Amino acid sequence: MPIAFNPSRGPSLGVEWELQLVDKRTRRLRQDARMVLEAIPDLSETPRPKVMHELMQSQLEIITDVCHTVGEALHDLRTTIDRLREVVDPQGMALACTGTHAISDWRDAVYAPVQRYTELVEEMQWLAWRIQTFGVHVHVGVRDRDKVIPIVNALAAYLPHFLALTASSPYWGGQDTGLASSRAIVFGALPTAGPPQMLADWAEFEEYMDTLKRAGTIKSIKEVWWDIRPHPDFGTIEIRMFDGIPTLREVGMVTALSQCLVQQFDQQLDRGYRLPHPAPWVVRDNKWRATRYGLDAFVITDDHGSTAPMRDMLYELARELAPVAERLGCADELATITDVVEQGNSCERQRTILNAGGTLDDVVDATIAELAEDRFVTTNLRTSNGAIGHAGK
Repeated sequence: MPIAFNPSRGPSLGVEWELQLVDKRTRRLRQDARMVLEAIPDLSETPRPKVMHELMQSQLEIITDVCHTVGEALHDLRTTIDRLREVVDPQGMALACTGTHAISDWRDAVYAPVQRYTELVEEMQWLAWRIQTFGVHVHVGVRDRDKVIPIVNALAAYLPHFLALTASSPYWGGQDTGLASSRAIVFGALPTAGPPQMLADWAEFEEYMDTLKRAGTIKSIKEVWWDIRPHPDFGTIEIRMFDGIPTLREVGMVTALSQCLVQQFDQQLDRGYRLPHPAPWVVRDNKWRATRYGLDAFVITDDHGSTAPMRDMLYELARELAPVAERLGCADELATITDVVEQGNSCERQRTILNAGGTLDDVVDATIAELAEDRFVTTNLRTSNGAIGHAGK
């Protein structure tokens, strides 16, 4: 069956940011999303809501309108967060975002009262019970349906870059997993999650979706949770690889990176170039390397097994995309890549706090401060009265 693609006029943007509701006193997750949403019906009960339920009641997803620049998307997100704070602060809650919550137990989660989530839990059982995870999804508009699959294939080579920059889930249920991103493992266990299928063109994508439906694997395309996927209704490519991101400036960074890559590949297709088509084994292996080691990964750079340090690859990528970013007006946001490589992603910043003698409660405090103040918290200090203070960059 044909799948209609609603083309965008250009590299438009949409951002979805999954936020944690954290109790300020206990520092555990609060299962109060329904209460928050009921307090803001003008944002949550409209035909195109700005704030929505996610799978668990500890989560809220904030969504931008269709934007054309990274700055516009960040202003949209900031406005929604400011409004949310007016509701959560008086209730003793704070907002934060990391791929997993450092100390909360997934077994304490309460599911959101949404029919499709109820069906997901019934079907997936233990796989879904654990998904108290948080991420960021970036949509980038594409002008031509026939460009979508080649661009998705090319973007698959950047899965480790996306994850290394945003890895923020070293802890699971109060334990250090030894991974940079435990979220990548927890969410990736779903049967239709993981790297995208490397398909030839849109016709093969349509046939593959039909096959999954005939087999009963999915009921609709919305149940295909690839790390990068086409979104036909929106006319976008949706990049879903990012771990939960604790600061607005880092959200701006990945939004700029996504828009620049899609725009570059779009223009290369216009010029008759053939886009990169990485081998599936390289894509899988590199995703694992970023899941395990984050920015310290050595990633495979060709089909022969050559490798290079992720940090060097990110410096090179930022330089390569700088002219595209200038044209799109997101050069400052893209340049945050260098800050993250030099100062550490969220995973490294969290572990620095423990290495300096802090606790996981301090880690939660730091993630709250990072979102509230939009800065990186890199050290942990205790004042004489026992309160937590944060030094950042």
